[in-house]
Amino acid sequence: MFLSSMYKFLFTIALAFFSFILWIIYLANTASNSIFFDLVRAIPYGDKFGHIFLFGLLAFLAIVASRFRTFKLNALKIYYGTLGVLIFALTEEASQAFLPSRTFDFLDLGADLIGIALASLAAHQLERRNPDINR
Repeated sequence: MFLSSMYKFLFTIALAFFSFILWIIYLANTASNSIFFDLVRAIPYGDKFGHIFLFGLLAFLAIVASRFRTFKLNALKIYYGTLGVLIFALTEEASQAFLPSRTFDFLDLGADLIGIALASLAAHQLERRNPDINR
């Protein structure tokens, strides 16, 4: 019972964080100003670290909220949360090529992928050390 309510709570947190990222994307797409953008500009490589953090945290939350569910691709187990965030990141980054206020950047996509990969590794370690966590 406790784990079930914990996963519902984590799903809510993941959904709220996803909504936050959508809001940030909206602000960037409309060339709006935000304190977040000012903060990112003040930190060396802040944009790349921001991508790693945002997409990494989203992937981690998605993996845990989906109870570490996986599918197999040959011998590789892939978390459904990883796949969902990966598709979202690829779509979002590619869409920037068609928006006049944005520019497509392979380094941003690379930072997204690094964040997603790190989150997947962290989730795997958490699951491995706590085998009953996904029940």
